[in-house]
Amino acid sequence: MANPLFRKKSISGLLNAQSKGRALKKELGALDLTLLGIGAVVGTGIFVLTGTAALTAGPALILSFVIAGLACLFAALAYAEFASTVPIAGSVYTYTYTTLGEFIAFIIGWDLVLEYLLAVSAVSVGWSGYFQSLLSGFGVHIPIAFTSAPGTIPGTTTYFNLPAFLIVILITFLLSVGVKQSKRANNIMVMMKVAVVLIFIAVAGRYVKPANWDPFMPFGFNGVFEAAALAFFAFIGFDAIASAAEETKNPKKDLPIGILSSLFICTLLYVTVSAVMTGVVPYQKFEGIANPISLPLQVSGQNWVAGIIDLGAILGMTTVMLVMLYGQTRITFSMSRDGLLPSILSDVHKKYRTPFKVTWLVGLIAALMGAFISLDELAQLVNIGTLSAFILISVAVIVLRVKQPDLRRAFRCPAVPLIPGLAILFCGFLIFQLGTATWIRFAIWLAIGVVIYFSYSQKQSKLNNDK
Repeated sequence: MANPLFRKKSISGLLNAQSKGRALKKELGALDLTLLGIGAVVGTGIFVLTGTAALTAGPALILSFVIAGLACLFAALAYAEFASTVPIAGSVYTYTYTTLGEFIAFIIGWDLVLEYLLAVSAVSVGWSGYFQSLLSGFGVHIPIAFTSAPGTIPGTTTYFNLPAFLIVILITFLLSVGVKQSKRANNIMVMMKVAVVLIFIAVAGRYVKPANWDPFMPFGFNGVFEAAALAFFAFIGFDAIASAAEETKNPKKDLPIGILSSLFICTLLYVTVSAVMTGVVPYQKFEGIANPISLPLQVSGQNWVAGIIDLGAILGMTTVMLVMLYGQTRITFSMSRDGLLPSILSDVHKKYRTPFKVTWLVGLIAALMGAFISLDELAQLVNIGTLSAFILISVAVIVLRVKQPDLRRAFRCPAVPLIPGLAILFCGFLIFQLGTATWIRFAIWLAIGVVIYFSYSQKQSKLNNDK
């Protein structure tokens, strides 16, 4: 008898036997998916992370973003093959279920639940800081007790991060009433924040001094690789496009376009912004700077753009939260539909055709975590979760090519097993740059998942009950 831990879902069964009562509405095209990916990636990374990474690599930060982008590209090609071949909600969880078996699929799904949930909560805290900064420019100040989580400001009593809570609730409402409404909001905000980045490049680019790029690599390749591990985290989120597979109008064509084009655009923006930043301001001056995009403008005497940059940061973080929460609900929805989590989590609203209950459940949890908990250290779990997912999707593509070579693939990852092998190599290298504490927390979360699987999911699995 086959080991139940490794029972697999049939791809043909997935494509032909979806329950109409729990099918999602198809609303997304290639442009929507591209903007969804840009919405997930261009946010905290470009407005905050670039300054920290510049201190590690110097002007060679450009190379760091290229390396991180390549690591993501290799994984993106694997995602594109699976997403176009198996256009079902669930992203890497669903793909793993069809290739590596139920237990590994559950574990990676459990991993993604943590990744997306913490990402939304952590970004909401950053969003709150920028939003309060923007309000203060108009002379509006929120009572200090409601600006941060308890204990996060030394010597000051704080109870609740009200802006962080409210923005997640607003995003949850948007997602619950329909993908079309969420799509429109995301598309508008993405276009606006990309415009802000382009304004920065156009204005600050006139003050670039090539002498600031010398020495180009002050910390050698060690600095470049260390910054690449950090820069990789700026790309987290493009994989959420794959979660939208079931709601895509023409997934065989649109999903590969959305995944690859959004990654290319984001990499180009990161590289260009890094070049301009370090060209205007010597990299050493970014130490202790929380708003690195604003510094080159201040140095150049272009303070009038600072408010526009704050607005861009707010929009950037809003779309990151929207896409991350969207991905989280679709992962949970898929696991529930397969019987691995309670069935109530895959109920679809009769009017909105969205997973209404699970959207509000995870939205409330994320909002409360952002309001009450400081997530500085826990945020690293987002990174280890993403790298694990990238490694597994790359393994799954190789396995599927061996076991089902004749399967019709709308998009084929080139040079298999070389390309997915490089994804495994790059992501494996980056995952071991993370600290011991992160690995311990990750192991604890996975251990909880193992307990849930063997005490509930294995018995309730649709594959177990359909045998």
